[in-house]
Amino acid sequence: MSIQPPALPPDPPVHDGDWQPLPPRGALFAAIGAGLTSAIILTLAPGVLALVLRSPHWMPIAVSGLVIGLLAGSVFGWRRHRRTFWRLDEQALGVRRGHLWQSESHVPVSRVQHLDLRRGPLERAASLATLTVHTAGTRLNTVAITGLDQADAERLRDRLARQLNHDDDAL
Repeated sequence: MSIQPPALPPDPPVHDGDWQPLPPRGALFAAIGAGLTSAIILTLAPGVLALVLRSPHWMPIAVSGLVIGLLAGSVFGWRRHRRTFWRLDEQALGVRRGHLWQSESHVPVSRVQHLDLRRGPLERAASLATLTVHTAGTRLNTVAITGLDQADAERLRDRLARQLNHDDDAL
């Protein structure tokens, strides 16, 4: 009588065909990043302009730019993250972003050249990752999905790599 090791459960599916949202825990990072970027721009630009024009009120102008930039950028970053979706099917990886101005990118598997998976210290702490898909061609030759769940990002990378190996016309 032979003893068989227990069978490992199969990998969960990578949500074929359905648009999947990014995990909510990444929205905070998106809000902070967009808020800081906007704050820097809206602090420096009016502050420098006020100094050049020799306005005695350059400091309140710069501080109000900082506050407006932090608030507006944070809201924008949060909403952009919450309105980003992805999906993978047999033909392509799709990424949909936006609400008023929507953009939708489809990367055919046959055009994928290589894949990168990045995880910075904050992303690792939140179990998030960035998947970058490099494609053939010169226009829009990379598609990056920031704020993916780490397990989803690894499965997407592995699945795209397997599909590349099975496609005769890829690479």
